[in-house]
Amino acid sequence: MKPLLALGLFCLGGLAQAAQFNVLVFSKTAGWHHESIHAGVTAIQELGRLHDFDVFWTEDANRVFSDRELAKYQAVVFLSTTGDVLNEAQQAAFERYIRAGGGYVGAHSAADTEYDWPWYTRLVGHMFHVHPAVQAAVLQVRDGAFPGMERFAPRSYATEEWYEFGPARSSALHYLLTVDEATYNPSANWPDRQGKGMGSFHPVSWYQHFDGGRSFYTALGHLPATYGDPVFRHHLFGGIYWAATGRGVARGLSPQGD
Repeated sequence: MKPLLALGLFCLGGLAQAAQFNVLVFSKTAGWHHESIHAGVTAIQELGRLHDFDVFWTEDANRVFSDRELAKYQAVVFLSTTGDVLNEAQQAAFERYIRAGGGYVGAHSAADTEYDWPWYTRLVGHMFHVHPAVQAAVLQVRDGAFPGMERFAPRSYATEEWYEFGPARSSALHYLLTVDEATYNPSANWPDRQGKGMGSFHPVSWYQHFDGGRSFYTALGHLPATYGDPVFRHHLFGGIYWAATGRGVARGLSPQGD
């Protein structure tokens, strides 16, 4: 009886430890380093405990951007990365990972990353151009059916570093959130660039099926305290969940926000 009991306890223990999926959080910066990164890591780790998925965090690209290591994860979160964070071999491994059905999640300055890697810019969907001062403004829901969107009011105030983006790099983007430029001052005057906003359609979050895998991006997350907001956390979880599993959204939908 003792060997059978031990086997039963081992099996039960194995079942108890099984997670829904595994997520890699990558936060290397080669440019601006956001103060909010550690709050973001903590939030994702807590989401993992709440929703039963495993989280591994690193800023060491050499440790994880290989075929063998990436195969351990169903989604990779670029958490406020900046600049050139991967070398050519690591970039190639990540491309193979996505083409094999992997998931990508970009948070905030993930759109301020790897400008010279055309494949990555298409994966993200839009690239950062400039931002004005941090301000409160009205977020607008464009698609409430995506996982994690159900807690947003149709219009709600949020305080953020509102990114102005360049043009879409992919024709397959489905938009989730926009910001109403009439509710804040979008003007920015930097030494090397200026911004006047994006007009009547200013995207903040979107997703797409891309090159065999899945991509979700949210521009929210500049302030550390944002990661304590339960509505934002649920939004972030929804993107991670969809990127990792592909569940919750029907394939073949036409892009939104035209």
